[in-house]
Amino acid sequence: MPETIQVKLIEDEMKESYIDYAMSVITARALPDVNDGLKPVHRRILYTMYKQKLFNNKPTRKSARIVGDVLGRFHPHGDIAVYDALVRMAQDFSLRYPLVQGQGNFGSIDGHRAAAMRYSEAKLSKIAEEMLIDIDKDTVKFVPNYDGSTQEPVILPCRIPNLLINGTTGIAVGMATNIPPHNIGEVTEALIAAVDNPEITLNELMHYIKGPDFPTSGSIAGISGIKKAYEKGRGHIQVKATTNFEKGKIIITEIPYMVNKTTLIEAIAEQVKVKKIEGIRDLRDESDRKGMRIVIELKDSANPEIVLNQLYKNTQLQTTFSIIMLALVAGQPKILSLKSLLQYFIQHRKRVIVRRTEFELAKAEARAHILAGLKIALSNIDAVIKDIKASKDPEVAKQLLIKNYKLSELQSQAILDLRLQRLTNLEQNKIQEEYNELVKLISELKSILSSEIKILGIIKQELIEIKEKYQDKRKTKILDQEVIDIEDEDLIKKEDIVVTATKTGYIKLTQLEEYRQQKRGGTGVIAAETKEEDVVEHLFVTSNHNYLLFFSNLGKVYWLKAYKIPQAGRYSKGKAIINLIPLEEKELISAILPIKEFNEKQFIMFATKNGKVKRTSLTKFSNPRKAGIKAITLEDNDELVEARLTPGVLHMIIGTKYGLAVKFDERDVRIMGRTASGVRGIRLKKGDAVIGMEIAKKDATLLTITENGNGKRTNMDEYRLIKRGGKGVINILTKHLKSSSKNSNVVGIKTVMDDDEVMFISQKGVIIRTPVSGISTIGRNTQGVRLMKLKEGDKVNSLARVITANNDMHHHN
Repeated sequence: MPETIQVKLIEDEMKESYIDYAMSVITARALPDVNDGLKPVHRRILYTMYKQKLFNNKPTRKSARIVGDVLGRFHPHGDIAVYDALVRMAQDFSLRYPLVQGQGNFGSIDGHRAAAMRYSEAKLSKIAEEMLIDIDKDTVKFVPNYDGSTQEPVILPCRIPNLLINGTTGIAVGMATNIPPHNIGEVTEALIAAVDNPEITLNELMHYIKGPDFPTSGSIAGISGIKKAYEKGRGHIQVKATTNFEKGKIIITEIPYMVNKTTLIEAIAEQVKVKKIEGIRDLRDESDRKGMRIVIELKDSANPEIVLNQLYKNTQLQTTFSIIMLALVAGQPKILSLKSLLQYFIQHRKRVIVRRTEFELAKAEARAHILAGLKIALSNIDAVIKDIKASKDPEVAKQLLIKNYKLSELQSQAILDLRLQRLTNLEQNKIQEEYNELVKLISELKSILSSEIKILGIIKQELIEIKEKYQDKRKTKILDQEVIDIEDEDLIKKEDIVVTATKTGYIKLTQLEEYRQQKRGGTGVIAAETKEEDVVEHLFVTSNHNYLLFFSNLGKVYWLKAYKIPQAGRYSKGKAIINLIPLEEKELISAILPIKEFNEKQFIMFATKNGKVKRTSLTKFSNPRKAGIKAITLEDNDELVEARLTPGVLHMIIGTKYGLAVKFDERDVRIMGRTASGVRGIRLKKGDAVIGMEIAKKDATLLTITENGNGKRTNMDEYRLIKRGGKGVINILTKHLKSSSKNSNVVGIKTVMDDDEVMFISQKGVIIRTPVSGISTIGRNTQGVRLMKLKEGDKVNSLARVITANNDMHHHN
């Protein structure tokens, strides 16, 4: 008969094999037992060290010997896996209460690996011995090892609440555990309270257990994540490094749990390199045996609070610890609450104490039984000796004693084994005293087994002893405030600032007080050290908390908070804008608008060099995008010149470099989408170009200044309202409109009030701040008066209004 071949679908085989593998990982590798908080490899290491008598008061032994015994007797896996587990149990930065005392190099928080196992030595720590006490008293179940040559414990008696005080982390198949370490004093107090009151609430437990207590200290922000984890078995907590400020420095003295110090420092350096963190001059590690000290030196212009906030946001100085309190309960993985974990430990200790008491009772009863036989023999010693002497051999003597004195075999053998010295009066008294003590002990052990209250009393007493022996101060601080995504602006005092940007793309933030007020016609102070070919193009005053919208000549818009512009002195050119926003090649900034809020009742009015205008709702620009977005579609050879914020019902005025102006109602320009190209605003002469656009306020004047420093103010009602798209009227006489005029091209127009102040800035960076009231108000058809004295070869380049953040938003522009 041919052999029958069984056919099995590969899907079924894969399913069954994978389930077998998954269950093996879950139950025998990756997850801790709820009773002793250990995974099999750790349990086997500790039990092997116990069998080798590597106690805390004994010398250490080579790690290779320990690992070899673990592999040969209990754990037929890789030696590296076993040694790594041994090493971790010895690291005071990995375990809150290390279970192994190492001698030699056992690695560091910098990520340095431990020395090879042939070099390092180890023994049990004092607290680990508490986990193994009473293991030889039949307190836990033993099972055959992998080859049946010996026995190993399923769990350890574990007098300490190891699962909570040391925590654990492990990834199984389809599940993971991540239990943080806790303070042993707090946990033992909570266990004592839970023994006294089985109905204890979570809030009452948290009166004792404040939260996780990491070996690397640090701080936990808020208790909501802790409470959720303790209640549901899952939660997230924010762990922060401990830092302090020294003059011009941030000092890091503690880092979050499981963070590699070297990796952290490298990550900070990388974030500085890619400019995600700014304001750091130098970074070094000054840690020594006294403790951790990472020094971050700051630039003079840096705000320490902002830099620290950026560090928390972008590096592992602040981490999220995901708590998953999953453990094996009777071989089944379960998500457990804090109260459940404590109750399971109490139940475990109850079982251990019952089994230990039963073991000690059986031992005491067996000894009492022997002593009772010895007492009978001693009270009949002469007859016993006679019977023994008359017996043919020991077996006959044993049976004769059993028969004559109604003894058991054990008692009879004990009499035969009795040494002659025990026949002295002193020894006979000792036997009687030992018997009396055993009777008392047996009575006490039986009363313990029959009384739940006594068992709980023993658990409490043992917990009190553990607390007194091992309690220490909490390392991790619990902060009252929850971690919120702190914006840098929350750390910055609101104040008005001057923003200066140059034509070649440098920008800086300067304190308003740095500019001193000067009278009209003064020579000014240096506003910026610029290259010879550079010119200051944008200068305005705003609140440092406002958004800045950067509109480029290519019609794109970018976002940036004002405080993110680096602060610099009056003599500094600032920082390249391209380092702050991702400009394309040959892309320049045409307009910068400070925005306090994105109000749907406000609009942005655009003006292009070729005379196009467009009106778009401000809300279309309310979603910042790092790469920028299109703000207006431009025709060939056109550029965006100006962008102005308006409420939608104003008159606007456009000025050209030849000295013409058009005043029109902005409602003549319909509201268009973000990508629209706009409509004609002014019909230009050949060679002319739009240089600015302003809001034409009725009670205001229009200030105009030319390249050669001449200018004037003209009442706004002198400009008649015409339809957009016209040729316009004379604004100021230039040589293009009247050959006899001394004025060259117009460089700027501004709507100003009598109580305003303005700034003039030249190509060489000279700036004057002067009151508007000192500038003449004259008609349109004039060439103006001297407003700024210029040195030879210099030209006026820019005009700005000095205002405060309390003024209307559109007045900023």
